[in-house]
Amino acid sequence: MEAKINAIHFDITDKLVNFINKKIDKLCRRFDAVTAAEVNLKVVKPETSMNKEASVKLTIPQCADLYASKTADTFEEAIDLCLNALEPQLAKNKDKGN
Repeated sequence: MEAKINAIHFDITDKLVNFINKKIDKLCRRFDAVTAAEVNLKVVKPETSMNKEASVKLTIPQCADLYASKTADTFEEAIDLCLNALEPQLAKNKDKGN
């Protein structure tokens, strides 16, 4: 599944887009109830370390959207932190469905 990726006030690289899509796809293969993913990326001012913010929203039918937002040194690290935070939510939601 392709994630909808929004880069706020900067140009996103193809490498970062591919990284995000690969991570989201891997997550969606494990949790097939996810129907959509939206990723927002922005650089927090002032430009110091720990200024890359990523937020991920996952849509699951008949369930509230799952959301995580993290800040890190790199967008890749922030995405990993978001997905790590979403995994327990997805597992809990999957358990409810069964």
